[in-house]
Amino acid sequence: MADEHDFDFIFGEWQIHNRKLRDVTDPDCTEWIEFDATGHAEPIFGGLGHIDRMFVPTSAVVDGFEGLAIRQFDPAARVWRIWWASSWAPGHIDPPMEGIWADGRGVFYGDDMIGGRSVKLRFEWTTDDTHSATWQQSFSYNGGVTWGLNWVMDFSRR
Repeated sequence: MADEHDFDFIFGEWQIHNRKLRDVTDPDCTEWIEFDATGHAEPIFGGLGHIDRMFVPTSAVVDGFEGLAIRQFDPAARVWRIWWASSWAPGHIDPPMEGIWADGRGVFYGDDMIGGRSVKLRFEWTTDDTHSATWQQSFSYNGGVTWGLNWVMDFSRR
Protein backbone atom coordinates (compact mmCIF):
# COMPACT_ATOMS: atom_id res chain seq x y z
CA MET A 1 0.00 0.00 0.00
CA ALA A 2 1.28 3.46 -0.88
CA ASP A 3 2.52 5.63 1.95
CA GLU A 4 4.44 8.83 2.59
CA HIS A 5 7.78 6.99 2.79
CA ASP A 6 7.70 5.57 -0.77
CA PHE A 7 10.08 8.24 -2.10
CA ASP A 8 12.38 8.46 0.95
CA PHE A 9 15.15 6.81 -1.10
CA ILE A 10 15.42 9.95 -3.26
CA PHE A 11 16.55 12.28 -0.46
CA GLY A 12 20.13 13.48 -0.86
CA GLU A 13 22.64 14.11 -3.64
CA TRP A 14 22.65 12.26 -6.98
CA GLN A 15 24.64 11.84 -10.17
CA ILE A 16 22.13 11.28 -12.99
CA HIS A 17 22.90 9.73 -16.37
CA ASN A 18 20.23 10.65 -18.93
CA ARG A 19 19.36 8.86 -22.15
CA LYS A 20 16.54 10.54 -24.03
CA LEU A 21 15.14 10.97 -27.49
CA ARG A 22 16.44 14.19 -28.98
CA ASP A 23 12.85 15.39 -29.56
CA VAL A 24 10.38 13.78 -27.15
CA THR A 25 7.56 15.80 -28.77
CA ASP A 26 8.03 13.93 -32.07
CA PRO A 27 6.58 10.39 -31.94
CA ASP A 28 8.71 9.46 -34.97
CA CYS A 29 12.04 10.56 -33.45
CA THR A 30 14.55 7.69 -33.10
CA GLU A 31 17.72 9.64 -32.29
CA TRP A 32 18.88 9.08 -28.71
CA ILE A 33 21.20 11.49 -26.88
CA GLU A 34 23.02 10.98 -23.59
CA PHE A 35 24.07 13.53 -21.00
CA ASP A 36 24.82 13.81 -17.31
CA ALA A 37 23.23 15.85 -14.56
CA THR A 38 23.32 16.29 -10.81
CA GLY A 39 20.36 16.30 -8.47
CA HIS A 40 19.30 17.06 -4.93
CA ALA A 41 16.06 16.05 -3.19
CA GLU A 42 14.76 16.94 0.25
CA PRO A 43 11.53 16.43 2.21
CA ILE A 44 8.90 19.14 2.73
CA PHE A 45 5.56 19.35 4.55
CA GLY A 46 6.65 17.09 7.39
CA GLY A 47 7.55 14.30 4.99
CA LEU A 48 4.31 14.30 2.99
CA GLY A 49 6.15 15.77 0.02
CA HIS A 50 9.52 16.70 -1.34
CA ILE A 51 11.29 18.83 -3.87
CA ASP A 52 13.75 17.32 -6.31
CA ARG A 53 16.05 19.60 -8.32
CA MET A 54 18.08 18.56 -11.36
CA PHE A 55 20.90 20.56 -12.91
CA VAL A 56 22.05 19.82 -16.47
CA PRO A 57 25.16 21.62 -17.76
CA THR A 58 25.38 22.69 -21.39
CA SER A 59 27.12 20.06 -23.52
CA ALA A 60 27.57 19.13 -27.16
CA VAL A 61 24.18 17.36 -27.18
CA VAL A 62 21.97 19.42 -24.87
CA ASP A 63 21.46 23.03 -23.81
CA GLY A 64 21.84 23.31 -20.07
CA PHE A 65 18.70 23.52 -17.96
CA GLU A 66 17.36 23.24 -14.45
CA GLY A 67 14.39 21.02 -13.59
CA LEU A 68 12.18 20.79 -10.53
CA ALA A 69 9.87 17.97 -9.46
CA ILE A 70 7.42 18.52 -6.65
CA ARG A 71 5.96 15.31 -5.25
CA GLN A 72 3.16 15.18 -2.68
CA PHE A 73 1.51 12.24 -0.99
CA ASP A 74 -2.26 12.43 -0.47
CA PRO A 75 -2.91 10.39 2.70
CA ALA A 76 -6.70 10.33 2.16
CA ALA A 77 -6.50 8.95 -1.39
CA ARG A 78 -3.23 7.00 -0.72
CA VAL A 79 -1.68 8.29 -3.97
CA TRP A 80 1.29 10.39 -5.02
CA ARG A 81 1.03 13.40 -7.32
CA ILE A 82 4.03 14.73 -9.24
CA TRP A 83 4.45 18.13 -10.91
CA TRP A 84 7.38 19.08 -13.18
CA ALA A 85 8.74 22.48 -14.17
CA SER A 86 11.97 23.44 -15.93
CA SER A 87 13.91 26.38 -17.27
CA TRP A 88 13.09 24.98 -20.75
CA ALA A 89 9.52 26.29 -20.25
CA PRO A 90 9.63 29.31 -17.91
CA GLY A 91 6.31 30.11 -16.25
CA HIS A 92 4.85 26.65 -16.94
CA ILE A 93 4.20 23.72 -14.59
CA ASP A 94 3.16 20.45 -16.23
CA PRO A 95 -0.17 18.86 -15.27
CA PRO A 96 0.20 16.42 -12.37
CA MET A 97 1.02 12.76 -12.70
CA GLU A 98 -0.72 10.43 -10.24
CA GLY A 99 0.08 6.93 -9.05
CA ILE A 100 1.36 4.57 -6.40
CA TRP A 101 4.27 2.37 -5.41
CA ALA A 102 3.84 -1.41 -5.26
CA ASP A 103 6.47 -4.16 -5.08
CA GLY A 104 9.43 -1.78 -5.45
CA ARG A 105 8.02 -0.03 -8.53
CA GLY A 106 6.25 3.31 -8.75
CA VAL A 107 3.96 3.93 -11.73
CA PHE A 108 2.38 7.32 -12.38
CA TYR A 109 0.04 8.44 -15.18
CA GLY A 110 -1.08 11.78 -16.53
CA ASP A 111 -2.43 13.61 -19.56
CA ASP A 112 -0.96 16.58 -21.40
CA MET A 113 -0.86 18.41 -24.72
CA ILE A 114 2.53 17.95 -26.37
CA GLY A 115 3.36 19.30 -29.80
CA GLY A 116 -0.33 20.17 -30.24
CA ARG A 117 -1.42 16.56 -29.60
CA SER A 118 -3.22 14.95 -26.68
CA VAL A 119 -0.78 12.57 -24.99
CA LYS A 120 -0.93 10.11 -22.11
CA LEU A 121 2.25 10.06 -20.02
CA ARG A 122 3.69 7.36 -17.80
CA PHE A 123 6.53 7.70 -15.28
CA GLU A 124 8.06 4.53 -13.87
CA TRP A 125 10.41 4.46 -10.90
CA THR A 126 12.40 1.45 -9.73
CA THR A 127 14.86 1.12 -6.87
CA ASP A 128 16.08 -1.77 -4.80
CA ASP A 129 18.28 0.17 -2.40
CA THR A 130 19.21 3.70 -1.35
CA HIS A 131 22.24 3.88 -3.67
CA SER A 132 20.62 3.74 -7.10
CA ALA A 133 17.31 4.28 -8.86
CA THR A 134 15.92 4.46 -12.39
CA TRP A 135 13.20 6.72 -13.76
CA GLN A 136 11.60 6.21 -17.19
CA GLN A 137 9.16 8.33 -19.16
CA SER A 138 6.89 6.98 -21.89
CA PHE A 139 4.23 8.65 -24.05
CA SER A 140 1.14 7.14 -25.64
CA TYR A 141 -0.49 8.85 -28.60
CA ASN A 142 -3.32 6.29 -28.82
CA GLY A 143 -4.98 6.48 -25.42
CA GLY A 144 -2.63 4.05 -23.67
CA VAL A 145 -2.84 1.16 -26.14
CA THR A 146 0.89 1.38 -26.89
CA TRP A 147 3.69 3.27 -25.15
CA GLY A 148 6.93 4.72 -26.50
CA LEU A 149 9.85 5.08 -24.11
CA ASN A 150 11.52 8.48 -24.61
CA TRP A 151 13.64 9.25 -21.52
CA VAL A 152 15.59 7.17 -18.99
CA MET A 153 17.46 8.56 -15.99
CA ASP A 154 19.82 6.35 -13.98
CA PHE A 155 20.52 7.76 -10.51
CA SER A 156 23.61 6.93 -8.44
CA ARG A 157 24.65 8.45 -5.13
CA ARG A 158 27.19 11.28 -5.16
